[in-house]
Amino acid sequence: MESTIRMAKLSVSVWRGQHPSPETAQATGAGPVPENTWHPGAGAERIGRMTWIAPSIERREIPAAAGEREMLQRWLDFHRDTLLTKCAGLTAEQLVQASSPPSNLTLLGLVRHMTEVERSWFRRRFVGEDIGSPYITDDNIDADFDDLDPAAAEREFAAFRAEIEACDKAVADRGLDETFQGNQVTRNLRWIYVHMIEEYARHNGHADLLRERIDGVTGG
Repeated sequence: MESTIRMAKLSVSVWRGQHPSPETAQATGAGPVPENTWHPGAGAERIGRMTWIAPSIERREIPAAAGEREMLQRWLDFHRDTLLTKCAGLTAEQLVQASSPPSNLTLLGLVRHMTEVERSWFRRRFVGEDIGSPYITDDNIDADFDDLDPAAAEREFAAFRAEIEACDKAVADRGLDETFQGNQVTRNLRWIYVHMIEEYARHNGHADLLRERIDGVTGG
């Protein structure tokens, strides 16, 4: 009976997101985490896999000096990792929580949106792949932010990672000066990299506020 009560208390603590994982605390500067608190991985098995938890990641570092292509790629990777770091340790239900009203932004919505943006610029516009949008439809151009389902969070995080890998592969052997046409404007691949860094930086600022309102975790 006593062990059952302890398990129930642990489950409630996880559900409410009262403690970030040790990895998340270190990455975000949230400070020490009490011993024996839940953390992604083994904890999910201990509570009978009640809900999916966004995993912790090891954020890639930015070089102090590098060539232009490597510097652009590494800054983009850093911001991609930062968005995932802001989600780490949260339940699927927390990821769909619009925690900064009146805004309807959510962390899962940002992940879905950046999946759209990655595909749109790298694969559809620059490379010219004939592929559809992951979420946006003709009936709802904001579907990446609007049509959220906690049950789909794990799948959509995997889709985000897969899209990043596909985009990097699609442009790996293309030059920064190579151009494409879009909306009667000629742009080059360099512009896309700079724009993507700017896009992530803006939304990672949103993610900072959303995460702090959800469970108080700040920094990073």
